[in-house]
Amino acid sequence: MSALEASAIARANIALAKYWGKSDVRLNLPAVPSISLTLDALMTTTRVRFDETLSEDRVILDGNLSDRKASRRAVKMLDEVRSLASLEMSAEVITTNSFPTAAGLASSASGFAALAGAAAAAAGLKLSDPELSRMARRASASAARSIFGGFVELPSGAPGDDGLSASPLYGVSHWDLSMVIALTATGPKKVGSTEGMERSRMSSPYYEAWIKAAPGLADRVRKGIESRDLGSLGRAMEESTLAFHCCAITASPPIIYWRPATLSVLHRVHELREEGLNAWATMDAGPHVKVLCERSDEERLAAELGKDPSVLEVLRCRPAGGLQVTHG
Repeated sequence: MSALEASAIARANIALAKYWGKSDVRLNLPAVPSISLTLDALMTTTRVRFDETLSEDRVILDGNLSDRKASRRAVKMLDEVRSLASLEMSAEVITTNSFPTAAGLASSASGFAALAGAAAAAAGLKLSDPELSRMARRASASAARSIFGGFVELPSGAPGDDGLSASPLYGVSHWDLSMVIALTATGPKKVGSTEGMERSRMSSPYYEAWIKAAPGLADRVRKGIESRDLGSLGRAMEESTLAFHCCAITASPPIIYWRPATLSVLHRVHELREEGLNAWATMDAGPHVKVLCERSDEERLAAELGKDPSVLEVLRCRPAGGLQVTHG
């Protein structure tokens, strides 16, 4: 056979209890636990073809051929798959995101989850979801969560524990929530998450306080999800967000992901809450603001955020299922 092919679809997840910092950089293990929600509108579609006629790996992202540096993590995952499957063929990877790439919207999470699923299937491997989650985690810790749908937890990892994987907490039907995303800038962020985490760990005076506080914040987020109490969940989620951004902002040199529009949206969310709208904000390592609300408030929230002239676009997202793989 000259070629082996498979496709996969994965959705990005947004952390409600944040992951920031690594306990083991080599194995890509998180220093703190995180809890996320997988979202339907943030989708990556990836096709992998192992072909004996190819002379080297090719990674095409959103129509553009990636250079060696940009494709390094993808090729490393392909090497892992080839080793497990005893394959020697090079691969072509074609990936398309339905949302901005490398802009703080968790495209690496959906991207590497989709790659793990498609590459393993193309190579004929029958891996379990935890095994795929571990594979995805080695490329991007948040990708471990995108293997699963709904609410997902990734524990912190002890140095050397390469068996760490994410696991589902509650499915899509657990809670009728929406996440409305205010896009506040264009283009990729200047400081990637991995670099930002290491700079924070090495230089922020608040990093150790964050590591100490994060497990308690994750517990509060988990309890809020379990009881479907948006106020409890939202307060813990906002605290988790601001705590990790505090580490980034106080690193040396400082990492300020926010833009003026970011602050504008945050203030508006607080105002809307004072007006009776039960909405709570979170942000990843980027300028965009994600706002969690009950499904019944989605339309009003999206309309209010869309009125801000600094907001470029408003996306409406709902809980989504996990990885989908198509063979052949």
